[in-house]
Amino acid sequence: MTSVSTDSPVDGIVATLSIVLSLLVAAWALVVAVRQRPPDRVQFVGLAVLEVSLLVLGVLALVAVGDGDRPGEPGAFFGYLVTLVCLPPLAWVLARMEPTRWGSAIVCAVCLVTPVVVVRLQQTWEVLGG
Repeated sequence: MTSVSTDSPVDGIVATLSIVLSLLVAAWALVVAVRQRPPDRVQFVGLAVLEVSLLVLGVLALVAVGDGDRPGEPGAFFGYLVTLVCLPPLAWVLARMEPTRWGSAIVCAVCLVTPVVVVRLQQTWEVLGG
């Protein structure tokens, strides 16, 4: 029996931290891209920290599912969850393959997509009325 089941496991401080961190990395990557520079160490460290926060978010979601909570749209939820965890490594690989300003633009674009996927993850959990 869940006592405080109005909050989803993908809402809260970890999700907010992931969104803010992603937007900060995106802003920095945009600055670097505008300066026509390749991806720098700050972007790669930011992607690594973002990945850790997204993994924590994923573990929280999986623990909640293991405890008996269920997302409103399980198929979409797990699709978004897998996509979310794969985004920072994908940005890292693509940015390393493109050592020009476009690599920084790739990091910026992926980091702008990440908050959208976090919000969609939250929405697919709460479809049935939470």
